[in-house]
Amino acid sequence: MFSKNEYLVTEGQRCRHIYFLEQGALRGFYNLDGKEITHWFAFEKDFVTSFHSFSTQQPAVENIQLLEGSILWAISKDRLTGLLNQYHDIERLLRIAYEKYYIRLEDRYVNAQFKTATERYQTLLLQTPHIIERVPLGYIASYLGISQETLSRIRSRI
Repeated sequence: MFSKNEYLVTEGQRCRHIYFLEQGALRGFYNLDGKEITHWFAFEKDFVTSFHSFSTQQPAVENIQLLEGSILWAISKDRLTGLLNQYHDIERLLRIAYEKYYIRLEDRYVNAQFKTATERYQTLLLQTPHIIERVPLGYIASYLGISQETLSRIRSRI
């Protein structure tokens, strides 16, 4: 069991584990000029890690912070590699985790490039309405690439 506000990964640290989130919520974020930029959220049944750091064993550039008390299962890169070599069916599970990660990145890129702030918020409401109930509005605004004041204006119009 991990506590609210605890960090799984901090920038500059090598990410040695991939986690399965059984219960709880967390966010991935970057620090840019002293400002936290939320990049993604994860909830129950998600695999989470700093994928670049985990895959390359280079220091992470992101932080992963728990938003709620959470139950996570961890496996180290070495142990996972051993299991993948021994049981090839597990490769499918890992491929699915990486596919979900890639899809999340692509969705994020498309939303940022081609949708207005209001459209991004409406997409969030349609696709993942539970985020509104479980994530502080400041993190949601950061995730949408807008200020908290702009998010408040959008929410008042909808």
